[in-house]
Amino acid sequence: MVTATTSSIDPAEVERFSRIAAEWWDPAGKFAPLHRFNPVRLAFIREQALARFGREAAQRQPFEGLRLLDIGCGGGLLSEPMRRLGFSVTAVDASERNIATAAAHAAEQGLVIDYRASTAEQLLADGEGSFDVILNMEVIEHVADPGEFLRTTGRLLAPGGVMVVATLNRTLKALALAKFGAEYVLRWLPAGTHDWKKFLKPEELRGFIASEPLEISGPFGVAYDPLTCRWSRSSDIDVNYMMVVTRAAAPTPATSRVMRSLARARGGSAG
Repeated sequence: MVTATTSSIDPAEVERFSRIAAEWWDPAGKFAPLHRFNPVRLAFIREQALARFGREAAQRQPFEGLRLLDIGCGGGLLSEPMRRLGFSVTAVDASERNIATAAAHAAEQGLVIDYRASTAEQLLADGEGSFDVILNMEVIEHVADPGEFLRTTGRLLAPGGVMVVATLNRTLKALALAKFGAEYVLRWLPAGTHDWKKFLKPEELRGFIASEPLEISGPFGVAYDPLTCRWSRSSDIDVNYMMVVTRAAAPTPATSRVMRSLARARGGSAG
């Protein structure tokens, strides 16, 4: 059982999504917006991972041998395609109902995914770090302490790892489109799904990890075209956007020897 005392989860948010957990895999249900959003998310994640790890795009499972964490995985809409691309997937959600739905669907598809009803903080406490890729997608705007949540997930990254963060910008445009438009006009989402005050500006994400040994790039905008009913990459970051967080690779033994030699030449010490 996941408890709020060991994590930054917001119990009200967990309960809200738990109530509709059975609908995760219905493309016409309450999670239809995520089904439409998935192609652009998947393409961006794949692009970032291919570049980061130098894998061949033409391979059937280009990411075999790499560990991926899908934090706040919901029903597994990203976990399953990531497993098909070769990742060893650990998928975590604070809602036990979400995890039950996700695990059942994966079993039907014959996919082996390590689903857990847990939190980022619990994973870190259990020494479950060193993930090559972390997916932090449309989660951070639902937690009680977004800064601590982002720092914790960043600490789960392996040296050389990459984390993709997707969220909503706290702008008037996002209030109009992602909150009122999506929830009350188009009724894409249940009313109350989002709290505009919890939307985050890109500079806030940068500030959250300024003291961490991490680099952050972006934002990369994502926009919806009502004429084609499709999402695509965009220069517009006023509503949806993604950021990429990386941890530097550990120095190789040869690099360490060079650093020590330089330090000795300068009369210093490199450890």
